[in-house]
Amino acid sequence: MRPDVAGPASTATGIELGGLAPDFTLRDQFGQDVTLSSYRGRKAVALVFYPYAFSGVCTGEMGGIRARLDEFLTFDTEVLALSCDPVYALRAFSDSDGLNFALLSDFWPHGEVARDYGVFDASVGCPERSSYVVGKDGRLVWSVHHPKPAARSLDDLLGALRHAGEA
Repeated sequence: MRPDVAGPASTATGIELGGLAPDFTLRDQFGQDVTLSSYRGRKAVALVFYPYAFSGVCTGEMGGIRARLDEFLTFDTEVLALSCDPVYALRAFSDSDGLNFALLSDFWPHGEVARDYGVFDASVGCPERSSYVVGKDGRLVWSVHHPKPAARSLDDLLGALRHAGEA
């Protein structure tokens, strides 16, 4: 799959590529604020929306990122995982599974960032299993949306992130 082309479609529609990524500030599992625009001009960022901490597919995906963290986090790239779980649940998830990268809480206003990215499923109150890559210039350069039960390809995500980090 080419890194500049959106991946397979699912129920999530997402937002159009090419524009500036909607900015946000969310708290991570340690209660620290993380602002997307703080990476602009420095790093490409993978935004990994996932439905629920501790669920089977999400646990596997986050464990996959943890196992390949040296590939995801470089001088030119960053990964931010977002769910609507509260900060305290994300801290327990992080501690339980040794997740040593940013898990961001889009808990309140509930799902506001997921809505801004067009991936909030209001019928169940969580984001779709969606990923975006934000280039160093702050523009959305790649996306993929999967049904909740289907794990995303970390190889595709990593390829798109590396491509954006080199640009």
